Amino acid sequence: MCRIFGHFDADVTPHELKTVAALQRHGGPDAQTHVTGDGWGLGNNRLAIMDLDGGDQPYVLGDITAVFNGEIYNHQELRDSLVRRGHTFSDTCDGSIIPALYAEYGTAFVDHLDGMFAVAVVDLRHEPRLILATDDIGMKPLYYHWDAVRRHLYFSSELPALLSFQAVRADAWTPGLDAYLATKTPFGEQTMFEGIKVMPPAVTMDVTRRHGPRMHHRVPTPAQAATDPQTAADQVRSLLRREVHRLTRADVPVCAITSGGLDSSLVTALAAEKVPELHTFNIAYRGTWPADERAFARQVAERCGTRHHQVEIDPATFPDLLADVVWHLGQPNADPITLSTYALFNAVHNAGFKVAVTGDAADELFGGYARIKEALAAPEGTDWIPGYLQALSAIPRQDRMRLYSPEYRAYITDRGTAEDHLADHLRSTRTRRLETITRVEVGQRLPAYHLRRVDHLSMASSVEVRLPFCQPSVVRYALALPDHLKVKDGQVKRALYGAARGLLPDTVLNRPKQPFTLPITAMLTPGQPLLDFARDMLTASRIRARGYLDPQAVNRLLAAQQNTPDDRSALAIWSLLIHELWQEQFQGGRTRTHQFAPGVPA
Repeated sequence: MCRIFGHFDADVTPHELKTVAALQRHGGPDAQTHVTGDGWGLGNNRLAIMDLDGGDQPYVLGDITAVFNGEIYNHQELRDSLVRRGHTFSDTCDGSIIPALYAEYGTAFVDHLDGMFAVAVVDLRHEPRLILATDDIGMKPLYYHWDAVRRHLYFSSELPALLSFQAVRADAWTPGLDAYLATKTPFGEQTMFEGIKVMPPAVTMDVTRRHGPRMHHRVPTPAQAATDPQTAADQVRSLLRREVHRLTRADVPVCAITSGGLDSSLVTALAAEKVPELHTFNIAYRGTWPADERAFARQVAERCGTRHHQVEIDPATFPDLLADVVWHLGQPNADPITLSTYALFNAVHNAGFKVAVTGDAADELFGGYARIKEALAAPEGTDWIPGYLQALSAIPRQDRMRLYSPEYRAYITDRGTAEDHLADHLRSTRTRRLETITRVEVGQRLPAYHLRRVDHLSMASSVEVRLPFCQPSVVRYALALPDHLKVKDGQVKRALYGAARGLLPDTVLNRPKQPFTLPITAMLTPGQPLLDFARDMLTASRIRARGYLDPQAVNRLLAAQQNTPDDRSALAIWSLLIHELWQEQFQGGRTRTHQFAPGVPA
């Protein structure tokens, strides 16, 4: 696991490259290296997981140079095949096979990789070219800036590092606030920064000086799945067991994150079969708060015989932690769990672990969210899309419009809100309702909102997260399952619950589903440090200077939470607080120097 960065056909100083590396050192503290050529450079920050004495990057084979972030779980099989073709290797690190694999298969080398990855290859054998590639579901982010006038490209695993290239500006993307509040973080390729994009999942980018960047979207091979509940449950359990066991292989200690819910508990149970004296970690908050799951996590730990660690953080420290959380993410994410995630992986690191397996992505793949169930329950002929979109939002559309300044409201109305564009996409998709929803949940929301959060906030503490549910075999099978084995008669994740029976305590299997998150409604109440911090950050003078929001409307929102706390206003305040912290981190005291111009195309 590493962090990577580089540039192509651009003039970059050694100081810039060292700065980029320094800003990602938390994600690769074990080595920082880079190599440069005529107009190009590749760099790497290494977190040593496999072959601790080997694995030196960049990897070089003649005129082919590569850097790599992630884990390739089938690297030994690929190495054996490449050895038979005449290649030799000086170590057993998973990434060292990449140049040889590229030499054999060209850009199709990515089709042979099983794992999570972001890869960069410079090929100087003919016309110089840069190849960037991401895994099929987007577990390893890669951000880039393409200057179409100067024909320069810059890339990095994290946004703050990318912004340290002198040619990459931190200008805010004007529609970004609305996109963020509509879906809790921008979906798709666009980031909150003008001119900076993120590589989509399952994409190979081919860059040459003559043609610039050209994207190739890879299409995964579909799978076949069972249609009866018992067979499906057995097959899901078998697939997950195989992947969890594979993902516990490492040359460093491996632990598991156990929230007490179905998904992480099932991964924990399967990991405990393979890892002797498996260590498990759960996060909770000092004091008495709603939706505390520590008792369920402990039941799972006792059932599986793990060595359990109860991490407890003090809400009084939250204001001090939030700035670091926002900086590591690089752009706003309105999920309050970001703070818990950051604190949890810091505790994992301090306990001596570099690798953790988690249960992330099961809800997207197997239909676990309440909004999915509610959208499917809407009768045929009724419009289920507005309710589904509202459930995705941090602040529903009507409430947002009241919070916007008149100028920003007019700008967004003219160009269309983020919901308008997503609704158009949903209505244009001619598939079954659940398939339509799953394409958004897995293809857009999962990488943008979920996987980047997990990646950035775990690597902030030099911890690699492995995600069995994101493994290609599990993803393909889950997507092939018929609808009734996911959601039926008000039951969600039916195949997954079937897979877990007999492995987990009945108290965990039969408990009501609740989100694993921070209880912000209770924490944003009078006398709590978080509400005081929000007031300090969301002052009228700050808001007026930014130009996006109406100061009086924000004051009314804060007053409503002060007098009658509720979930809706709490999430709205939290979301605006995170956005203001992001602006402070990356925009400083900069104010808007232009009017919001109508007529800007979507």
